[in-house]
This record gives sequence, C-alpha cells and structure tokens, in this order.
Amino acid sequence: MSQSTILETIVAHKRKEVSARQELVPVKLLESSLYFQSKPLSMRQYLLRENSSGLIAEFKRKSPSKGWINQYASVERTTLGYMQAGAAALSILTDGEFFGGKNEDLTLARRINFCPILRKDFVVGEYQILEAKSIGADAVLLIAAVLTPEEIHTLGGLARSLGLEVLLEVHNGEELARSADADAVDLIGVNNRNLHDFSLSLDTSMELADAIPNEFLKVSESGISTAAAIGQLREVGYRGFLLGEAFMRDARPERACAALVQDIAALPKAAVTF
Repeated sequence: MSQSTILETIVAHKRKEVSARQELVPVKLLESSLYFQSKPLSMRQYLLRENSSGLIAEFKRKSPSKGWINQYASVERTTLGYMQAGAAALSILTDGEFFGGKNEDLTLARRINFCPILRKDFVVGEYQILEAKSIGADAVLLIAAVLTPEEIHTLGGLARSLGLEVLLEVHNGEELARSADADAVDLIGVNNRNLHDFSLSLDTSMELADAIPNEFLKVSESGISTAAAIGQLREVGYRGFLLGEAFMRDARPERACAALVQDIAALPKAAVTF
C-alpha cells in the first residue's frame, strides 16, 4: 500500500473517530479543562533561543509502515529525559489506531514538562483544535496533503485564536505554494518522506528551503539522524528538527536524544550562523 493510500485510510478513519468522540465529549466539556484557560508556550520562541538544539523530540510508539517501534516506552521517562537532554520541544502522537498514541500521553507529558508540546495527529476539523487546547498542547499540526487551503485558513485561525501555534506540514513545492497562509500558520515543516514510495531524502528540505517565506520558521521532519545533517539544514535556514524514530528505536530514547544534543553542540560555529 502506498503512503498516499495509507494517508487516505487514516483520514477516513479519523473522520469517523472524531465524529464519535465529539458525541461522547462535547465541546462544553473540553472548554472546562484546566488547560483551556492556560497560556500556551511558544514553540517558535523556544526554537529561536540562543544555543537551542532545535530538536523537537517525538514520542511515537508505532507507525503504519514500520509497525511497533517502541511499544512499552514510558511517556514520563522518555519525555522528561528528552527535556533534560536538551530538546527544545516535544511532539506527542495522539492517534491510537495507526500510531499507538492517546490524548492522555500528551496530558501526562504536559504535567511533568515545562516546554512547548506539539499535538501530532491528523486534524480534519475544528473539534480537534479545541481538543488539543483542552489536553495541554501548545501547537497543532496541519497537514497540507489532507486539507484544502480554505480548511488550513479556518483551522489555523481557530488555533491561533486559542493561543496555539500552527505547524504546517508540506511534502513538495506545490503544497507549499498553495498552503503557506501567513494568517493561519507560524511554522512550516518539510516532511522528507515521499508520499508515494516511503523513501526518505533530506534533499526535499534542502530544495524547498529558499521557497519558504521568511515569516515562517522552518522545520525539517523525518529522516534526520545525525548532527552533520542538522548542520547542513541549519546552513539553509532551518531552525527546527523533528525526530521520532531515530530516538524511539533505542530502548532508551532519551539517551539517543542526549547523544545527538552533544553532537549538535560540537558543530562548527559556521554551521549554526544565520
């Protein structure tokens, strides 16, 4: 099954799942959450901090293409370890069917970490934006491949009205050109995974770097595993680097994160100058 077909399957399932969840947990209940009234942290600011590693460290138990990656990983130990290692922010998968996550994973990470947290899921409607705020997220992911420009504008606008930042994920220049909405998006993430054949290439991020308007903070996603790669991406303007499997494949993901942070700190100054 191609990645694009998997994406279609995930989105179809997500629409049914969200519809059912909305009946169980009405918006009024979401709005009564402790986190709904709190002020979110800025992922953008944390990534731009002086001496920031730029790492958005992801907690992900499995994926549709790889199956289980780290089924029994501890949310508490892993996310707290990521932060202690020097990650700039967290990304938490909350999709259950395909990624083995749940909303409670993010809320637990929020409870024990003072850092920006991205809610990584397949957003298809406004309910999920309100839900993200209610579970303690600071930022949400919108995927250009599954949303129209109008949907991105509406969903991103709602997220921003709640104080959440918006990371827009694109896979190619066409998605970038039609979806880069400065009124609805704060960060643009280039996913280095080809939607059709699963292949990974940092060339995707390198080729799109100059095409991303300067008002958006640039994030490179997937296929990054070395400080050398991060150095190359920094040189063309990226300030955020989202890593999931590279850490989660390790029995102790936080140790893998710590090792990479050390390597990043050792990069030549030229590689971190903009």
